[in-house]
Amino acid sequence: MPVVSMQSILADAFAHRYGVAAFNVFNDLTLDAVLEAAAQTNSPVIVQVSVKTVKQIGAGLLQLMFAELANRRPIPATLHLDHCPDFAVAQACLEAGWNSVLFDASNLSYDENVRQTTEMVTLAHRYGAAVEGELEPVKGVEDDHGSDEEGAIVTLEQAVQFMRLTGIDSFAPAIGTAHGVYTSAPTINYARVAEIVAAQPLPIVLHGGTGLSDTQFQQLIALGCAKVNISTALKITYADSYRTYLSAHPSEYNPLKLLDAVRADVVAMAKSYMQIFGSVGRAAGPTRGSSIAMVFSPIPSSTPTCLLLTRCGVNSM
Repeated sequence: MPVVSMQSILADAFAHRYGVAAFNVFNDLTLDAVLEAAAQTNSPVIVQVSVKTVKQIGAGLLQLMFAELANRRPIPATLHLDHCPDFAVAQACLEAGWNSVLFDASNLSYDENVRQTTEMVTLAHRYGAAVEGELEPVKGVEDDHGSDEEGAIVTLEQAVQFMRLTGIDSFAPAIGTAHGVYTSAPTINYARVAEIVAAQPLPIVLHGGTGLSDTQFQQLIALGCAKVNISTALKITYADSYRTYLSAHPSEYNPLKLLDAVRADVVAMAKSYMQIFGSVGRAAGPTRGSSIAMVFSPIPSSTPTCLLLTRCGVNSM
């Protein structure tokens, strides 16, 4: 299935009130695993990447890896840059063929955020890509981005004005969630989500999803949270799986068996979230008339995922 636009994925999810999982991947194994989970559940999926990972691997190579692996599976998938305050990095990803960016100017003044986000929207839409906007920083640090301090909450009127002035495709408000592992139960502001959607019907993005209950996820999705970010849970699953396998097989030195075990655990984790979010069996919705032609050097379908990095080479950002 060709890659589809972020707009088509979120439009269907928002209209039918299910959530699409957006997993922060950081290598070929995690990228392949979340796509496989989507294929096994017939779910749309959002593959997202941190700025730190882009700088380490390269925007071009990440897009090439994504396009190759996504086009092997009959499900709608899209590639998104998470929390990017750097215009140049976001532009590099758009030029490399990425489908969406979160341009995060939440540390700037309201007026400057509007100005820079509007500029990013203009650029991204030229590429057929989407922009996620953010006004208030989400509490917590993730991939070296963010703060443990609570940010100021803007008024409903300011939030609606921001969405309308900038032309963003989705909006990530602060609603009481936080990046990382919760040290105490979060207080979720459901009313704020409902008020924003009622005033400006635009797909809402839920950050800081790891640690919420199934009921909390489902209530927020029913209110309009169409994109649900999962990062910490993936990292925990990945690291714990390595530890568990190595502890159980202390005298084994077969790296492919180790990687297969880790991949299987990541697939299972991703499938569990797709079930909770209600995206299982929803692959047909975002695919109608919305595919994007991805241009890349063909790689035989028999090529093992672990050889993609070697075959592709490292592209500059």
